[in-house]
Amino acid sequence: MLRAFVNALKIPDLRGKILFTLCMIAIYRLGSYIPVPGADYEEIQRFLDRAQNAANSGAFNLINLFSGGALTQFAIFALGIMPYITSSIIMQLLGVVIPRLEELRKEGETGQKKLQQYTRYVTIGLAVLQSAAIVTLARSKNLLPDVDVFPDMNAGRFALAVLTLIAGTAMIMWLGELITQRGIGNGMSILIFSSIVSQLPSQGARILQERGAVLFSVLCGFGLVIIIAVIFVEQAQRRIPVQYAKRMVGRRMFGGSSTYIPLKVNQAGVIPIIFASSLLYLPVLLTSIFNKQWLNDLTTRFFEDGHHPVYIISYFLLIIAFAYFYNSIAFNPIDTADNMKKYGGFIPGIRPGRQTAEYLNAILTRITLPGALFLGVIAVLPFILLATNNVQKFPFGGTAILITVGVGLETMKQIESQLLMRNYEGFLR
Repeated sequence: MLRAFVNALKIPDLRGKILFTLCMIAIYRLGSYIPVPGADYEEIQRFLDRAQNAANSGAFNLINLFSGGALTQFAIFALGIMPYITSSIIMQLLGVVIPRLEELRKEGETGQKKLQQYTRYVTIGLAVLQSAAIVTLARSKNLLPDVDVFPDMNAGRFALAVLTLIAGTAMIMWLGELITQRGIGNGMSILIFSSIVSQLPSQGARILQERGAVLFSVLCGFGLVIIIAVIFVEQAQRRIPVQYAKRMVGRRMFGGSSTYIPLKVNQAGVIPIIFASSLLYLPVLLTSIFNKQWLNDLTTRFFEDGHHPVYIISYFLLIIAFAYFYNSIAFNPIDTADNMKKYGGFIPGIRPGRQTAEYLNAILTRITLPGALFLGVIAVLPFILLATNNVQKFPFGGTAILITVGVGLETMKQIESQLLMRNYEGFLR
């Protein structure tokens, strides 16, 4: 593996892409520490020193995770990449109900550019709403409890803070697209990866300092087991064999080849976790908007800190439900069966058309269950450890480990393909 890294740096083109990606990551991390104009940075730091687990559970914690801790520090990149992720999910869901979006998806590169443009517009719209909500929560001391983030707030400073957060989101989108075009890997995924990895050393040091070397060693060993399990599930797939019939075109014979349809066990990735977290954060958001005593008591008891069994069980069941929901949207067995029939393909032993679609749907339903159960277990693991062992930050669980392992594998594959093109030995050989 070390030889593969050395070989990657020997190739001028690949070395330039790697260095460019590292420079973009450095700019992104720098923006996570520059405070929003008007924010009392010293007061925020004093609060974070007193309360190590400032962020709530649910979508709030997810935004803070994706921003590399910039949300609790109220930096210019506080929203992180979350508006873009949400807009991408919205556009994918709208493609099912709006025929025009589905047509654009099938138009190749031109259609993809148009969809990307729509995604940018939706991202800015979501950034406007989220930035206004976050500034309002910070002003009312609901973002960081008992901390006046904006001591001298007026209409002008409110607008400036909102515009700064929106501009930060737009710049993150630009950095991600630059990495995709000129660097290595998917730009947005690389930025999320860097945000999560940047917090691992501080979380590990905190556990070592507060709980001792024994628990720290146990958690590291447990984290290694989780990483191996995530790699195994992420790489697992059901390969459905497909045979293409031979056909004559003029005097030439085409077809007759064999291939397969790869159906991943975890087809949905981390999307179900994002959906479930956002849904369970609604009671907390409603409590901050509507000051009702019964709603406040209900939220405080069941949803605020993630310790309660009702929250953990609801989170687990919602992840399973959203995994099935997202897979039914992301993979359309009817379209796949029609395309196979159009080009003369068939699954051995299965008639083309409706029976092929039913066969694909049955397989997708069966393999989704273990993937959804695995997602649920990985997602609720930090909450269980927090409730039973009082481990405030578990760095090897939930969304973090799924994203870091997934992005690491995809980036490694891209670098390996570049090495193999130039007759170098790759990472996985």
